[in-house]
Amino acid sequence: MLGLAVTITAGCGTGDSGMVTVPAKEQTAEHNTADRAEKAAGDAGKNAQNGGENAESAGKDDGSGKDEGAWDETAVPEIPGLVFQRETERKYAKGFRILYYQDTAGNGYTSLLIRNGVDVFLIPEGGKKPETLSAGTIVLEKPVDKIYLAATASMSLFDRLDALDRIAFSGTRADGWYVENAKKAMEDGDILFAGKYSAPDFEKLLADGCRLAVESTMILHVPEIREKLENIGIPVFLDRSSYEEHPLGRTEWIKVYGALLGKEPEAETFFDTQTDLVKNLDGTDLAGKTVGIFSINSLGEAVVRNSEDYLAEMIRLAGGTYAFDDLKNPNPENHMGSLHLSMEEFYAEAKDADYLIYNAAIEDAPASLRELTDRNPLLADFKAVKEGSVYCADGYFYQATDQIARFIKDVNTILSGGDESGMLFLEKLS
Repeated sequence: MLGLAVTITAGCGTGDSGMVTVPAKEQTAEHNTADRAEKAAGDAGKNAQNGGENAESAGKDDGSGKDEGAWDETAVPEIPGLVFQRETERKYAKGFRILYYQDTAGNGYTSLLIRNGVDVFLIPEGGKKPETLSAGTIVLEKPVDKIYLAATASMSLFDRLDALDRIAFSGTRADGWYVENAKKAMEDGDILFAGKYSAPDFEKLLADGCRLAVESTMILHVPEIREKLENIGIPVFLDRSSYEEHPLGRTEWIKVYGALLGKEPEAETFFDTQTDLVKNLDGTDLAGKTVGIFSINSLGEAVVRNSEDYLAEMIRLAGGTYAFDDLKNPNPENHMGSLHLSMEEFYAEAKDADYLIYNAAIEDAPASLRELTDRNPLLADFKAVKEGSVYCADGYFYQATDQIARFIKDVNTILSGGDESGMLFLEKLS
């Protein structure tokens, strides 16, 4: 392994809405310096627009006020007046639990427990709020609607649940969406742009009765915005799907939104179709075939994902070997997947990779192999370039949390020599 010098980079009032919140002790993400926070937010900007998969807080604290050590995978909280019924099964996700309770009249209550995040408790229409919920829990009356969705990667999950009608406001403009139904809903005026996560239109949200803001952890870079939303009566739910270690754990967050929206059967059915895709991949022995994912930034550096990143794991699930398996995250406390390499360092790591995938969600994609090598002539010496085994993954991928299994299938297709005409995300450069 080379001794590389790498750089880490960074995706209502209570009256009529049926919403109340239990006061919480507010904490916000702490950064070593103001410059570091500004750089993390700046580096993540374009990626956040394309789904926020790399747009995470640079600090350990997520503002929930929870102690990570207090997370319990098995304990069932007792709630006076309610009887525990069941818990949703999770196959890959580790960041949430969904528990169902019932009162003496047979009314259903749902508890969404979020690891190192903000819990949600759903009560039936006309139901009573329990007295003993944990501090900071968001309490919402069913059905949940009038949502401000600023967590870009969640939109595809709402779409799969046929629940775009529950979203009233978007933190992304219509032309920023790759999710076609979301784009159309905004063009038709069914979903309104209410400002991005760092600059929401508070007046619009308040006047139109917003009941819940669904945010990525990018909101932790602007704690004053979160505080103001909560101060005007709009609770903030943190989507932490990008913290899941297993790629399909991210897609499994559709169960969280299924429970939030009362669409559990739809969530279960869809998730099963995605796990089946991975189970049914070509079983050909692909050992030894290496794949690297990269882009080239404006400074001429190669931006790659560390070996612990979910993209690296997707290569492995597809049957391949990740070309940068020796590149670890030098600071595990930071939830960042990207590393910057000089082109000489990139050459040493990836020149013999069998396949290269250009990450066009971060930097604009080259239109051809010639254009790629024009960006840096050193690329012409790479094995994948010489053999024409270079592909592009466009910006849609980072908004397609619902289609992670399809990306794995695409990679498996190129590794196994399958029919590439049906690939969803990858396009070969010629």
